[in-house]
Amino acid sequence: MAAPPTSPIDLRGKYALVTGGSRGIGRAICKRLAQNGARVCFNYLRNREAAAEAVKEIAAVGPEPLEIRANVADEEHLANLFAGIKKEFGQLDILVSNAALGVLKPVTQLREKDWRWTMDINARALVPLARGAIELMGGRGGSIIAVSSLGATHAIPFYGAVGASKAALESLVRHLAIENAAQGVRVNTVSGGAVDTDALKFFPNREEILADSLKRTPAGRLVTPEDMADAVLFLCSDLARMIHGQTLIVDGGCSIVA
Repeated sequence: MAAPPTSPIDLRGKYALVTGGSRGIGRAICKRLAQNGARVCFNYLRNREAAAEAVKEIAAVGPEPLEIRANVADEEHLANLFAGIKKEFGQLDILVSNAALGVLKPVTQLREKDWRWTMDINARALVPLARGAIELMGGRGGSIIAVSSLGATHAIPFYGAVGASKAALESLVRHLAIENAAQGVRVNTVSGGAVDTDALKFFPNREEILADSLKRTPAGRLVTPEDMADAVLFLCSDLARMIHGQTLIVDGGCSIVA
């Protein structure tokens, strides 16, 4: 039997899929959902060691997770992912589309394959993910949450392809929301400010991004993976039952500073 939740939000009896859940923000989301009673499945692509560490951390705070190796940009991989979830869980109540990759170059230096790869993983993958999740929700309703970033609406050096993919992601969320609200499926976005994760290490201007974000953030600190996870937890709960097609910005006020 699942342990009592660590907050007033009770997700016991719920099943969740978090893509890219082996590290960073994805792992924090997995742990927060598990802490509140949900049984979590996450996928990983290459880093088996990180996946094993994530399993241990998630199991230490909640139900034993299910981990499946899968590339969210590959339809065959996604079919196997959902087949594994159906076999193990029998249903799905929550989808968090968090997996993201991208090429960090000035826009004029992007090759066609850079553009397609970034868009496939960060935006297009949400469509088959949502389709598979809604099928496993079986008419009971549920919550779909996409993880975005301020690059969807703000120009950031080297972030052109990723920013465009995140903007497309947020647009897809709004369309999915109106198409599925009548079925009781809520579709929303959580958009984060600068979060110091492994992914940020690939930015050639990482230190500049962190220093500038900290300087501009009224809250006086950078966003953490746990801050993002708390926002996801809220949107998964019944407290968010009338929130559809929205982008919840978690940035300590950074984006409202002129």
